[in-house]
Amino acid sequence: MASVTLKNIRKIYPNTEKRKKSKDASERPANLQITDEGVVAVQEFNLEIADREFVVLVGPSGCGKSTTLRMVAGLEEISAGELYIGDRLVNDVAPKNRDIAMVFQSYALYPHMTVYENMAFSLKMQKRPKNEIDRKVREAAEILGITDYLRRKPKALSGGQRQRVAIGRAIVRDPQVLLMDEPLSNLDAKMRNQMRAELIKLRSRINTTFLYVTHDQTEAMTLGDRIVVMRDGFIQQIGTPQEVFRHPKNLFVAGFIGVPQMNFFENAELKIINGSYCVQVLGRTVTLSREQQDALHQMKQPETQIVLGIRPEHLRLTQDGIAAQIEVSERMGSEMHLHMTAGDSRVTAVIPTTGMETEILGGGKTVCIDLDPALCHLFYRESGENILQ
Repeated sequence: MASVTLKNIRKIYPNTEKRKKSKDASERPANLQITDEGVVAVQEFNLEIADREFVVLVGPSGCGKSTTLRMVAGLEEISAGELYIGDRLVNDVAPKNRDIAMVFQSYALYPHMTVYENMAFSLKMQKRPKNEIDRKVREAAEILGITDYLRRKPKALSGGQRQRVAIGRAIVRDPQVLLMDEPLSNLDAKMRNQMRAELIKLRSRINTTFLYVTHDQTEAMTLGDRIVVMRDGFIQQIGTPQEVFRHPKNLFVAGFIGVPQMNFFENAELKIINGSYCVQVLGRTVTLSREQQDALHQMKQPETQIVLGIRPEHLRLTQDGIAAQIEVSERMGSEMHLHMTAGDSRVTAVIPTTGMETEILGGGKTVCIDLDPALCHLFYRESGENILQ
């Protein structure tokens, strides 16, 4: 198998329309980087994927993740930078010669062929011996649990079964790198959960490197050894799922990773009171934890205006705290999601329902919420960067 290395990769789509006058620049979408060469879809992308590692590219639609995957596959030309699969530079190598396989969102199965024929097709094109083709197809079918469907055609299969066939067609080739472009997005919620579990089992049974693209952060958090969060063609953060969740690099990552998303109090202030760092928010003063204090003292952080972030599951209901009015309460079985307004901030809290009277937490009620300072995240208001990163 092989590692994958992307060095300073860029993708620029040339302008096809006549260049507009400079006065029209203010009307262009802010998230598009437009240069004299064209629209920059991927900018200065650097990533090293180890042999057999499972890396997930995640981000909102239009962030450049699928474009990056297609450049690795050879389906998009690389505008600048170097792409290595193993020790081989493959910028100008045809897709068929890169020793990669790709699973598409739309399955891309041949409707007139059986499952067996779909899975065997690429091996037949390589003129492999019939006994080898049969062995590889049946081994892949056994791994994916589709042995009973080998004689069926795609129209007789469910969406999850079709996706397994598409994955099987890819793995029979024993590729060095397996690329997946939002393979579960066409499935319903229950089937997505099942297929995520199947993919986790699959990666332990085949010796290949995975590069997976999704906009679904649940997939990213459960599947990836590391995740790469992208926005507007730029990498925002690379790390393990827990690193990105616990230590988001900036406001975008903090808001994108986590369901429900992190709460942000945008009018908070970082103060130094009697030599201790505190945060003033909505009329309350919260003294930060000793670990936070030490880090801020070490970096000699001055007082400044900040955005205070805290995840919904880290808020507590108390007798005395920040007053918040409940607008909507959602009962989710063992927990309740409270959507509230606190001052000029919209706040969501996730609280367990065990042992409490949840009927009193209806819309219009006023409660008090408290922040655990050790679980708070501090962001510079101007740049959005995490102060303690």
